[in-house]
Amino acid sequence: MTPFPRADYETIRRYDPERAPVRIDLSDNTNLWGTHPGALERIRNASTNDVARYPDLYADELRAAVSERFDVPLDSITTGAGSDDVLDSAFRAAWGPGAHISYPAPTFSMIEPFARMNGLGARSVSWPEAEADPSLLLDGDPSLIYVCRPNNPTGHLAPRVWLDELLEARGADGPLVIIDEAYADFAEDSVISDAPRIPNLLVARTTSKAYGLAGMRCGFAVGAPPVALAVEKSRGPYKVGGLAAAASAAAVRDDEGWLPGVIRQCLENRALLVDALDRRGLQPLPSSANFVLCAAPTGYARPDALALRAAGIGVRPFSGIPELGDGLRITVGPRELMETFLDTLDRTFVLEAAS
Repeated sequence: MTPFPRADYETIRRYDPERAPVRIDLSDNTNLWGTHPGALERIRNASTNDVARYPDLYADELRAAVSERFDVPLDSITTGAGSDDVLDSAFRAAWGPGAHISYPAPTFSMIEPFARMNGLGARSVSWPEAEADPSLLLDGDPSLIYVCRPNNPTGHLAPRVWLDELLEARGADGPLVIIDEAYADFAEDSVISDAPRIPNLLVARTTSKAYGLAGMRCGFAVGAPPVALAVEKSRGPYKVGGLAAAASAAAVRDDEGWLPGVIRQCLENRALLVDALDRRGLQPLPSSANFVLCAAPTGYARPDALALRAAGIGVRPFSGIPELGDGLRITVGPRELMETFLDTLDRTFVLEAAS
């Protein structure tokens, strides 16, 4: 008999970020300005059929909104219960004997677990090495290459010329390159509209960040039609709730013009936060996302994060960041939240350049 669960599941741990509730949570990169008003209006106007009946098989209303917003064909769009559901489905479609995924690290923490859950090997290349030579990601003939752009947790935006070199390294016969654009709304560059005409590219997006819909668990991706179809088959039907898809469609269309204003405030406050952290000697990394990663004040990320959490502020600790060591990731939010964070930081730690 085949044992359940399979043997390698013994080493897979259930995700647990160890986040006790706090007064101000700056740990998960969600939209601290709130939820898109068009999405909220759609939720408030929900009907019985929105919840009593099965949703569209493949979230057609959301696909139509994505098609209009990014000028891409309907058959190039797939959806999921969050962009991580799309990633999980793509990984599952890539399984085969000896198949593996490669990725620059550090990056989104669920990539290696998703790979292992789906029977894939996982091979990481440090970001400095991968950026100096993208061909390193092709070593060992991976089935998939994952790149988070802008990257989580560093906020780094890999240059477009680097991405082009990676995609062209083996042409259409190369591995599928998945670009995770969860934070692309906060960056100056995106490749989502190019994806339908590049046969080995899939670009994933989420409504959990800029649109303020993390609780609805909805995402989408764009690729060449055969790529989108493969993900659809792997994921299966009815995976996106009808109300989640409808609310997300309203947010993606952004008829109210709400999103640009929120993005502008976020970028302004990001610059102010970077400057404040720099004046405190905490080496903030340049960021193209809605968060900033800086050095841990005492050099020990987890204890420092716990100290801030005890003071009512939640941040996310990371260790082993190239050229930084241990660090804390801080979500950018409205000015008053950033000022409260900085005041708490100054009260919690003795910093040489505190101001």
